[in-house]
Amino acid sequence: MIISASRRTDIPAFYSEWFLNRVRAGRVAVPNPRNLKQVDWVSLRPADVDALVLWTRNAGPLLRAFDELDARGLRYYIQYTLTGYPRRLEPGLPPLAEAIRIFQQTGERLGRERVIWRYDPIMFLSGIDERYHWDKFADLCRALAPYTEQCVISFLDVYRKTVGNLAKALGGRGEEPSPWPLNMPVEDFAAELGAIARAQGLRVTTCAEQLDLGAFGIHPGRCIDPGLIGRVLGVQVAAVKDPNQREACGCVVSKDIGMYDSCPHGCAYCYANASLQKAVDNYRLRHDPRSAALLGWVGDEGD
Repeated sequence: MIISASRRTDIPAFYSEWFLNRVRAGRVAVPNPRNLKQVDWVSLRPADVDALVLWTRNAGPLLRAFDELDARGLRYYIQYTLTGYPRRLEPGLPPLAEAIRIFQQTGERLGRERVIWRYDPIMFLSGIDERYHWDKFADLCRALAPYTEQCVISFLDVYRKTVGNLAKALGGRGEEPSPWPLNMPVEDFAAELGAIARAQGLRVTTCAEQLDLGAFGIHPGRCIDPGLIGRVLGVQVAAVKDPNQREACGCVVSKDIGMYDSCPHGCAYCYANASLQKAVDNYRLRHDPRSAALLGWVGDEGD
């Protein structure tokens, strides 16, 4: 079994104490997103977990726990998002210099092959055009290349949940973010990204994109990747596509232990929160690190 922690929220940034409690208990309660009264118990015992994929924008609170995860025999790698967008779009993240420093500490501790950098999502607005991305991406490549081998990119998907959040972040100016370059074909834009990354020794892959960018050295990737798990973690897992993910997603089957509406980062383009206020309220009022579930009270005996 592969554990995803989590596409739905940032467990390392906000729920590290809870996560370690669950690791020590050996299992976690995961309510069904469509029916919270229906709870699935998922083992976190190393004997049952082939690999653990951590997703974060701030691994700082979990850094000191890596020794314990190693000692317990858990095998893991990190999908680590760092974009450097203006604060109005990412209000809850550490300042960029601090975010870079924490990323570097993580890569130094785990090794380049176990920290996957995500420059994701790419979107375009007034003041955030092709040149903005090339310059930002180049700066980040120089800072992060010694600490990672791979960068994952994807272009903005506007879900129903994100429309209002983006409008609020943009001050109600009526401006709609675009997933595509404003002044050139997407292929020309991607070609420059690929060249910038290669100059720093980085490999670029896409996440759940239909675009064919192979001519520019950018190929479809798998965030939950059996090849990486075998090569880096030494575990052979079945390469069965996860049917619960989008058609273009190449990830293999995993079990996500997070919950929606629980990430207080407040990124305006987030698909996992209906609103920042709901996520903050859930974090403050419904989270108990002693509970077997991320939100709400579930005892270890199921009460």
